[in-house]
Amino acid sequence: MTDAPPSNRARGAIAAGFRRVGARTEVVGPHETGGYRLRLPRTHGGPCEAVIVNTGGGMAGGDRAEFAFAAEAGTAATITTTAAEKVYRGVHASEAAAGGAEAETRVSVALTLGGGAALDWLPQETILFDGARLHRTLDAAMAEDADLLMAETLVFGRLGMGERMGAGRVRDRWRVRRGGRLVLAEELDLGGDVAGLLDRPALGGGARASATAIWMSPRAEGALDRARAALDMPEVSGGASAWNGMLVARALSPSPRALRAAIVALLSGLRGRALPRLWA
Repeated sequence: MTDAPPSNRARGAIAAGFRRVGARTEVVGPHETGGYRLRLPRTHGGPCEAVIVNTGGGMAGGDRAEFAFAAEAGTAATITTTAAEKVYRGVHASEAAAGGAEAETRVSVALTLGGGAALDWLPQETILFDGARLHRTLDAAMAEDADLLMAETLVFGRLGMGERMGAGRVRDRWRVRRGGRLVLAEELDLGGDVAGLLDRPALGGGARASATAIWMSPRAEGALDRARAALDMPEVSGGASAWNGMLVARALSPSPRALRAAIVALLSGLRGRALPRLWA
């Protein structure tokens, strides 16, 4: 098996803005390339809802995806995905042993929030197949009084088929700037025998799924008790902290289904309303 030539690697992007029109928020100027599409299901009141669709059904080594969304002042929007994203093998094990180059899957997300804007970045899970190599970055720039809720969940292996994520690597970098100041920097770099690392008590304690949720809001610190209560579920180890107008919650579980239930409870509680219907 050889690396796919560059011409066979997928490149896709979505860029869109959200603008207030009367009492409603509408999408403006959507731009789509490659296999990605943005769909706008009808909602009855509440924020504008935008759904990212990957028509390719997943991502492989060497694929690239770029997402950029800008919420203008006073807008309210939720961005999600149709289903879990799948990241397939980046390079065959025999190639890696022979010194073959790793083919990373790269995803970049850029979020911009104007004054008083409220934006929820809530994609469904990312499933990492054995041999996957994911490099993901998320950069957010928000006004001082904006409201940003973000959550990402990683599933390590196609567990429903009895597969674990052995060799592979995931790099996840988050940066959030509020009022021009860097207020949050997250960095995850997990590589090698990923399942073996997650089995270590100090790292994952046998976890096969992890989630991080971050809420930047003047209301965030007041929601700390609710967040901790939502994560208090069987098979889930989680915790939350709040300071300086932000709340950070993390959770691990050997069961992706149990973790999903906890994250749904957490996000629904923070939002004060149900998650998009596609999460059901």
